[in-house]
Amino acid sequence: MAQKPNYGIDAPGVIRNLFLAGVFFLAIALLFPRVTIGHIEFQLVPGFLWPAGYFILTGALMLIYSLAGKFRHRERMLAKVPWTGAEQVLDVGAGRGLLLIGAAKRLTTGHATGIDIWNAEDLSGNGPEGLRENIALEGVGERTTILSEDAQKMSFPDASFDVTLSNLCLHNIYNRPGRDKACAEIARVLKPGGIAVISDYKHVRQYAGEFTKNGLQIQLCPLDWTGTFPPLRIVIARKPA
Repeated sequence: MAQKPNYGIDAPGVIRNLFLAGVFFLAIALLFPRVTIGHIEFQLVPGFLWPAGYFILTGALMLIYSLAGKFRHRERMLAKVPWTGAEQVLDVGAGRGLLLIGAAKRLTTGHATGIDIWNAEDLSGNGPEGLRENIALEGVGERTTILSEDAQKMSFPDASFDVTLSNLCLHNIYNRPGRDKACAEIARVLKPGGIAVISDYKHVRQYAGEFTKNGLQIQLCPLDWTGTFPPLRIVIARKPA
């Protein structure tokens, strides 16, 4: 059988810990439904079943997003761009290539560049080797370039890209000045008339505010409560021509 591309599990450590916590509470409730301390009896059922259900359900929803939901979300993001096929595209936080490869498939004479520092906590198997393998399997090698670069300090000249994409990346910059700098860099490398499509589950209004400061025109999309978990919001930023 032909090998299929592998786009990994998002936040694998978080999902693992959620399942472990759920199993812990469930095991305690089933093994010790009643606990007596001194003269006081504690009923652990149904009390401990609630956190067990919460942690297991949250982990399951995150896993479903990683296995299926993120592909639908990718198409939702890419649909925001009026593609011609000639675009120069930048994917900030390329990971294993979900957005980068999706964009490259829409190009004819254009080119897609992905940058990342490949933090293993963000995605299972996260690394340039996995990205290169997916690029080869998807047949977009001639239309893609990958670089190890920090979003806060890009090497590209001003006005290099027609389209910039990023999903679940910028929140991994843990300080606000760093996130602001990354947004400023995205605005800097965007061509006049270009579009940035950024998606995240938090700090999205902060991104929008920083893009506005850098002269971009903003459109905030509603939270996607049914197709993503945690619910993701897209901000579309356009640089005036």
